[in-house]
Amino acid sequence: MSTTRLASDIPATSRTADGTAFDISGPDGAPVMVLIHGLGLCRRLWDHHLPALAAGHRVLRYDLYGHGDSAPPPAPASLTVYADQLARLCDHLDIASPVIVGFSIGGMINRRFAMDYPGRAAALIILNSPHDRGPQAQQQVEARATAVRDEGRMATMDAALDRWFTPVFRQDTPSVMRRVREWRKIVDPESYAAAAAVLAHGVRELVRPHPPISCLTLVVTCENDTGSTPSMSRAIGTEIDGAEVQIIG
Repeated sequence: MSTTRLASDIPATSRTADGTAFDISGPDGAPVMVLIHGLGLCRRLWDHHLPALAAGHRVLRYDLYGHGDSAPPPAPASLTVYADQLARLCDHLDIASPVIVGFSIGGMINRRFAMDYPGRAAALIILNSPHDRGPQAQQQVEARATAVRDEGRMATMDAALDRWFTPVFRQDTPSVMRRVREWRKIVDPESYAAAAAVLAHGVRELVRPHPPISCLTLVVTCENDTGSTPSMSRAIGTEIDGAEVQIIG
């Protein structure tokens, strides 16, 4: 994975009235794809993917409240607050029904969006996103959220890098490790702690979703992902009518 791009390749940043930072690339009139990053990251997560995605789509990237260049949330953080952020952004840009790609907490937000705004998502792509964790894993995630609240946004950084990247990748790509750390450091501390709590507790409102999610859905994770396991992805798939599930080896 490479995150090196020329400054001229980076789309210009714009902002909405509520302080949401976003950028758009790709041909006018093409189907719209929205990209939602994960906890403690920012829209630059998608830099390496952008050329391929923008070849056939109008791609909208944005920073979650308190992340990247976006302002903190206007209300206590919740999946609904983040779903409302996306709805306001789509309204601002007159986007009717995009394909919404969500990574990790982003895959929780796009599900909440589909529940809160039925008919507004053309399709969901849920990437490496948690679901019903079971008691032990749930307790571990809640403990990490508490550590962040008590010790600050960098408290769980090393452990996160160990979960996200293999030892060989960490050793061979120190520039990526530095970049991910930089993204975490620019997150508003209170916003990060609040978002970590949403990641920990928000899965409960997504189990057996009501109202049901009815749009086309693709659920993807990796066979060795410990935070969004294959069994979680299969469970998401069984709870969304017609969903396709892919496990990457």
